[in-house]
Amino acid sequence: MAIDKITSAGLTTSTNQPNFRNIIINGDMSIAQRSTSVSSITTSGYNTVDRFRTFITTLGTWTESQSTDVPTGQGFAKSLKIDCTTADASPAAGDRILIQQRIEGQNLQYLKKGTSSAESTTVSFWVKSAKTGTYIVELYDNDNSRQISNSYTISSANTWEKKTITYAGDTTGAFDNNSSTSLILQFWLASGTDYTSGTLSTSWSSVTNANRAVGQVNLGDSTSNEWYVTGVQLEAGTTASDFEFLPYDVNLQRCHRYLFTLTSPSGQGRFGSGGFINTTSADTIVSLPVEMRTTYSMSYSALSHFRLTSHTEASALSSLALETSRVLNAADLRATATTAIGTAGNYALLYTNGSDSKMFFDAEL
Repeated sequence: MAIDKITSAGLTTSTNQPNFRNIIINGDMSIAQRSTSVSSITTSGYNTVDRFRTFITTLGTWTESQSTDVPTGQGFAKSLKIDCTTADASPAAGDRILIQQRIEGQNLQYLKKGTSSAESTTVSFWVKSAKTGTYIVELYDNDNSRQISNSYTISSANTWEKKTITYAGDTTGAFDNNSSTSLILQFWLASGTDYTSGTLSTSWSSVTNANRAVGQVNLGDSTSNEWYVTGVQLEAGTTASDFEFLPYDVNLQRCHRYLFTLTSPSGQGRFGSGGFINTTSADTIVSLPVEMRTTYSMSYSALSHFRLTSHTEASALSSLALETSRVLNAADLRATATTAIGTAGNYALLYTNGSDSKMFFDAEL
């Protein structure tokens, strides 16, 4: 039967599909490949929720977790929580703690930064804390050393509140069109006077540290303090649209560009296969689900979690390393057994010996 017209209902269905207007990846905090909780945090790094990095310069000790505490009726299942476990009521001048997401320049070209047509951007998010007062959200242009800050207020302790902040477009300094960090979205949580002693920079300007976090409360002044965030969305324009929920598998695939965690959900699992190059060492290939952002590092839960096998024998490992020559969608691993079990040219299999085995391929910004 011929189809002679397209119904308006059909058009509506297509326009309801995600258009990836949210520049932030994993803004609903649903993906946490590394861990769901990390304690005793005193230095910068990625800890729990994918794509969100904690930046610390000697200000307190913290526990970070993926939490199930979320705003009611908004569709979110997870949030990022950071909890002060050792207070610093009087930070040194250069101390600070921020939660940030770093963004590739090639994902930002449509903002037309550095031209007369530069787009405004709007960030929206849900936030909750026991510590009320003024907080700062900053856009930091890493390519041109420029920034703009704005404040929001947590009015009610331990209550989820939605915040929306709009930033004017910047006609100075284009973002590089590459896979490196161009823009950083930064949630300030505490700061020393090096970043608070000036006048808050609410217009784009060259970086003056004293103007970046003026008025920021000190979340680190008490071990009773914690801060939650979810529903983080950064988009072009001067209004905040509803949060763009993506299917879990789509969100996970986007995170895999920056980190892929290979796990064995139960018992023994095959991680890679290849061939022996001598009686103890084998080159094995691990397939990666997407092309990584750039050349990556590899780490693992523990060497004792992995074994190498030939057709007839298996052995624990004395070493496991990433070969220097590699492509972005597969990893070449050199596994060396503690005993001679193979013959050069014969088949080799790298496998795990427990459900807690993990291998991390990291290409984060």
